[in-house]
Amino acid sequence: MNFNELLKKAINASIEGGHAIKEVYASDFAVEHKDDKSPLTLADKNCNEVIEQHLKETGIPFLSEEGAKISFSERKDWQYSWLVDPLDGTKEFVKRNGEFTVNIALIHNGNPIMGVIYVPVKEELYFALEGLGSYKISDFTNEISDIEELISKADVLPIKNERDSYIIVGSRSHMSAETEAFFEQKKKEHGNVEVMAVGSSLKLCMVAEGKADAYPRYGPTMEWDTGAGHAIVKYAGFSVKQYKSSEDVVYNKENLLNPWFLVN
Repeated sequence: MNFNELLKKAINASIEGGHAIKEVYASDFAVEHKDDKSPLTLADKNCNEVIEQHLKETGIPFLSEEGAKISFSERKDWQYSWLVDPLDGTKEFVKRNGEFTVNIALIHNGNPIMGVIYVPVKEELYFALEGLGSYKISDFTNEISDIEELISKADVLPIKNERDSYIIVGSRSHMSAETEAFFEQKKKEHGNVEVMAVGSSLKLCMVAEGKADAYPRYGPTMEWDTGAGHAIVKYAGFSVKQYKSSEDVVYNKENLLNPWFLVN
């Protein structure tokens, strides 16, 4: 497999998908509700179609939030698979705060080996590949023809960040008892602790980028919420470990619900 070529394809899919999202974002869009009552917009659907068109050319199976009904009996023998969330942070999209992302990961035998996260409103791209590292590039709107050229313009993650506080990514309003305990423990260890509230997979990107030190997620998430960010975190030199465990979060499980985890 030519992984640089696959990365290029995933990046271009995320950019074109991001444009499809922005078209809806600029309009007076309607919001439907899925079975689990989370909002679903035309942007999710349009972006998913764009990404699927790009990635089906690779011949690698495709699992996305919009088509998550593929049975485990069909998925369990996949050696490689794409894992896609066409619009992560639909609530942020509906609130129009810009903190939503397009997430594309390549999974190999349960492990994320490639991640692409595009932030359409902020025009920021995060990407990572095993053996290549993790990167971020800003003011990014056009599809690419060459990975090496892209890397030459991108910042290597993490980016050196001078600060005297320990920063935890999370939600000030939805702190579970376990998250509160983690917060208190870090206050004892570091003294000056701040909470950074941010939407979608950007929480993982903040740790990979060096803007935050930890992201405890002691609540439900799905595989497509974290696959791309996990790769970006991992190849920036950090980890996504299961709660109170040294084991990494893994993918393409029978149950697509993630365990609780800590990014640091």
